[in-house]
Amino acid sequence: MNKELLEALNILEKENNISKDALLEAIENSLLTACKNHFGKADNVKVSINPDTCDFAVYAEKEVVEEVEDKLLQISLAEAKMMNPKYEVGDIIHCPIDSKKFGRIATQNAKNVILQKIREEGRKSLFNDWYCQEKEVVTGIVQRYLGRNVSINLGKVDAILNESEMVKGEVFKPTERIKVYVLEVKNTPKGPRISVSRTHPDLVKRLFESEVAEIKDGTVEIKAIAREAGSRTKIAVKSNDPNVDPVGACVGLNGARVNAIVNELRGEKIDIINWDDSAAYLIENALSPAKVICVLADEEAKEAQVIVPDYQLSLAIGKEGQNARLAARLTGYKIDIKSETQARELGMYDQLANDCQEEYDGEYSGEEYQEDNWYEGQENGEDSYQEDEYEEGYDEDGSEEERE
Repeated sequence: MNKELLEALNILEKENNISKDALLEAIENSLLTACKNHFGKADNVKVSINPDTCDFAVYAEKEVVEEVEDKLLQISLAEAKMMNPKYEVGDIIHCPIDSKKFGRIATQNAKNVILQKIREEGRKSLFNDWYCQEKEVVTGIVQRYLGRNVSINLGKVDAILNESEMVKGEVFKPTERIKVYVLEVKNTPKGPRISVSRTHPDLVKRLFESEVAEIKDGTVEIKAIAREAGSRTKIAVKSNDPNVDPVGACVGLNGARVNAIVNELRGEKIDIINWDDSAAYLIENALSPAKVICVLADEEAKEAQVIVPDYQLSLAIGKEGQNARLAARLTGYKIDIKSETQARELGMYDQLANDCQEEYDGEYSGEEYQEDNWYEGQENGEDSYQEDEYEEGYDEDGSEEERE
C-alpha cells in the first residue's frame, strides 16, 4: 500500500476541497505524460490505480509478432514465451513499465501536470463554493486600499469593494470586520473574482433575515425596500400570521433588533412600515411619520395625489425631498404632495376628499384615522428611530427651513 500518497491525497481533499477522484485522474495523466516524454508516444500505455490503496501500475499493450518492427507496439514471440508459454502470435499482452526509470525531465513534467491539476481543481472548488453565496451577506476583514477601492479578505479568497459600491463618507481601517453583500462571482484563470457592495438594498434585507427570526422562518415577509445608502431606508413588511405584529417583530424588544442593523450600517436610519394591498393605505404608511388627510391613487397610471395638513408638509417631503422620494420608490407610485391650503387654493380639496370617501366606501376618515395610526406607531416604538431625521424639511413654497 502506498501510504504516503494516500495520506497526501486525503489531506488535499480535506483542506482544498478537491475530490480524490480528480487527484487520481491527475496522477494517471501525469504518468501518461511521463511515458510520452520518455518513449516518444504513449498511445498503447495504460495506467491502473487502486483508489483504496493508491497502488498503481503502468503497462504497455503490445502485439506478439514473429519479427518486431516497432518495439513500442510489438514484442517478439520468443520474449512473449519467456513471460508466459501460452502466448501465441497475434495475442495482445500487457508489458509492465518501471516508472522509476523515467528521466529527470519526464519526471518534472509529470510533477507539473499534477500541480496544474491541483491548482485548477482548487480554483474550480473555490468558485463553486462562492457562487452558491452570490446575493448573500458575508463578513470580511478589511485588508488595504487599492486606490479608491478596498480589498476585503473573505477567508481563502479576496473580494473587491469598488468605490461605486461604498457608502459615501465610510472609511475603513485595516483588520476591521465588516458585512458586505456579494454582488457577483466571476470565474477567472487566477481564481474567482468576487465583487461586493455596501450600498445594495438587499444588504439591508439580508441583515433583517439574519437578525429577525420571524423573517427567516417566513412568518413575516419583506414586501418592498427602498434605500439611500448611508442616510435612510424604508422597508415594508407584512405578517402571514394574524397574531404576529410585523413591525414589532422587526423592531424587537426596546429596538434591539433594528438597532443592531443600524449599528452595522453605521447609523443609517431605518423606517419600518406595514405593507397594505391597498395602494392608498400603502402610500399613507410609506409617508410616515407624516400624517395624511387624503390619498387618491390611480393604479393604472401609477400616480397618487396626497393632501397633508399645512404643518405636516415639510415632514411629508422630508429633508431634501428624501421622505417623499423613498416613499415613491417603495410603492412604485409617482406621488404628488400638496398641503391643505394649496389644495383648497387649486380647488382640489373638496373633489379629492369626495373621491377618497367614495373609494373607501365611507370607512376612510382621513385625519382621524391618521391620528390613531400615528399613535399606534408610537406605541410600537416606530418614532424612536425616525424622529431625528426630520430636523430639516421644506416649507409650503418649497424652500428649505429648519423645524423646531
